[in-house]
Amino acid sequence: MNKFQILVVEDDAPVRKLITTTLKAHGYSFMTAVNGNDAVMETASHNPDVILLDLGLPDIDGVEVIRRIRGWSNVPIIVISARSEDSDKIDALDSGADDYLTKPFSVDELLARLRVTQRRLALMQGSGSSKAVFENGDLRIEYATGCAYLNDEELHLTPIEYKLLCLLAQNTGKVLTHKFITQNVWGSSWENDVGSLRVFMATLRKKLEKNPGSPQYIQTHVGIGYRMLKIE
Repeated sequence: MNKFQILVVEDDAPVRKLITTTLKAHGYSFMTAVNGNDAVMETASHNPDVILLDLGLPDIDGVEVIRRIRGWSNVPIIVISARSEDSDKIDALDSGADDYLTKPFSVDELLARLRVTQRRLALMQGSGSSKAVFENGDLRIEYATGCAYLNDEELHLTPIEYKLLCLLAQNTGKVLTHKFITQNVWGSSWENDVGSLRVFMATLRKKLEKNPGSPQYIQTHVGIGYRMLKIE
């Protein structure tokens, strides 16, 4: 059994069964919750490695669950929801979600996202000996601590936003295609990944750019990808 433990928060029995059956078949240990209050209690009691969270819960909205958990925990939260509007995704991501899958979803994609999360957590745990620091204008990334700063103030980024920022920083001046970015961040290039990438870039820019409409750091190449600009 995989020691990586997952909390599945889903009130729809068939969907919950699909997710837990998939996790069991691939060796993951898991626990379940059918409403938001139970999700918060299970997180506090068992400290799972990752949470798979539906937004449409019977007691409190999933976004509120994210906010409550983010008050004291940085556990990765992957939203799995039928809500497909950009505004719903942005609301969840701004509240602290790390990733967003839209129902109906592919179980292969879900497993890929979990593998990426595992690798990211392993890298963060193993990065303690690194002293590399990236600086570009007023932006500073300290890889050893996994923190980014703007004007010496810490940017509160989700793991996906941080990984996107690092990927762009490590390739400053280069145009990175949508496919290259999604493969490096999510480990795949699913059709809806480009849409998810657009949403994550929007939330990252809101935190990074003084004027997101006239970006200083991240330039969009329409139909191609993104580039980190070198600040002279």
